[in-house]
Amino acid sequence: MTSTAAYELAQVNIGRLKAPLDSPQLKDFVDSLDPVNADADAADGFVWRLQSEGGDATDIAVFGDEWLIINMSVWRDTNALTAYMYQGAHREMLARRREFFERVQEAMVALWWVPAGHRPTVAEAEERLLHLRTNGPTPHAFTLRTSFPPGAAGTEVPVLGEVPEDLGCPV
Repeated sequence: MTSTAAYELAQVNIGRLKAPLDSPQLKDFVDSLDPVNADADAADGFVWRLQSEGGDATDIAVFGDEWLIINMSVWRDTNALTAYMYQGAHREMLARRREFFERVQEAMVALWWVPAGHRPTVAEAEERLLHLRTNGPTPHAFTLRTSFPPGAAGTEVPVLGEVPEDLGCPV
């Protein structure tokens, strides 16, 4: 998909697995990867997602921890990302995340604006997550609940988003 906007929204979320990907406990999660990714690929406002040769990102290392998996994508804007996240198969898996992933107190999701056409790296995503954990939401790294407009330099007032309480990020 080609965007005419100057900026696109990058998002990263990581999760600490409760069991190995090939375990019975994670079977439903693994079985849902292809359909959920296909829904994302077809969603209005979807631009790009991180994937390896296998078609997903489950074998891409993040923070040097084999129990962490990464999901990273680029979207037209926060509205497009939100519309995808809270409907259909993705919403169903999101509601079941505690079956598959450990509960972690630190931020595991970060958003940031990138120049249109830029594809973020895992190192960039790690840096944005660490920034969010240290500084809270800023124009450099933010959440759906507290976001900033594209091109924000730090003086802008954050935009408070509507996120379902049972599904959203606490930040």
